[in-house]
Amino acid sequence: MNHSQPLSGKTALVTGASRGLGRAIALALGQAGANVVVTDLLVEDDQPDKEKLSEYSILAAHFYENSMVRTLSTSRDIENMGVGSMALKMDVTDEDNIRNVVAQVEDTLGGVDILVNNAAVMDGLGLMENQSLKTWERDLRVNLTGTFLCTHAVWAGMKRNKWGRIINMSSFTAESGAFAQPGYAASKAGMLGLTRTLALEGAAHGMTVNAVMPGFIATEAIDLYSPDMKERICKRNPMKRMGTPDEVASLVCFLASKEASYLNGAAIPVTGGMDLLVF
Repeated sequence: MNHSQPLSGKTALVTGASRGLGRAIALALGQAGANVVVTDLLVEDDQPDKEKLSEYSILAAHFYENSMVRTLSTSRDIENMGVGSMALKMDVTDEDNIRNVVAQVEDTLGGVDILVNNAAVMDGLGLMENQSLKTWERDLRVNLTGTFLCTHAVWAGMKRNKWGRIINMSSFTAESGAFAQPGYAASKAGMLGLTRTLALEGAAHGMTVNAVMPGFIATEAIDLYSPDMKERICKRNPMKRMGTPDEVASLVCFLASKEASYLNGAAIPVTGGMDLLVF
């Protein structure tokens, strides 16, 4: 094994990889030697229906309108590392779209060995009396059902190959709750149940399924917070800072590696200790 590139020969698919954690994870997997399929709802040369996009995700619409979509450029950056890459438009709520993407990957790179379920929405803010069924169902459809659909699409191939790594990007709010974000917290908690259930089933076939629970990480989405809110978050953290995307990505790479082959069904917080009792 090439210790500088422990994932050499493997192919990873990352959802929601245009920016933020997804982009950092995709780049880190490429640096570790994996071929990486960069997927996202948006790609640079796409012309989406802006009204429909806003209904799907206010944040996605914001990032598109502000030229902060980097699906193709992330894939090019990975290719420049000397490994294979593909940039593909994928809606994690569309089963046919997902299956078509997985088929393209199988034809081009030989199948998905590592799946990182990162795509998510988190803009369903509001007190309970202001929450709608539409927003609730959207949060579960993207964050939880999307994880199920993507996993379902690659499961048979991993089982056939007797090797696979599935890494679900949950959140520390799965256990702490998230004020005024019931759909987000509930969907992220649901991911933990799904992770542990699939870990039981996949273990007999050389597959591991684990979850990562990030805390507040300094991404483009966090940049939209007010300075006062960001200061408040840092003060509540024992480390007095937010995490970096690279600090999360390094854990994902470890979970995808041979060294983590006995780690299965785990839910690992990456919070700097913010989930601990802080005075």
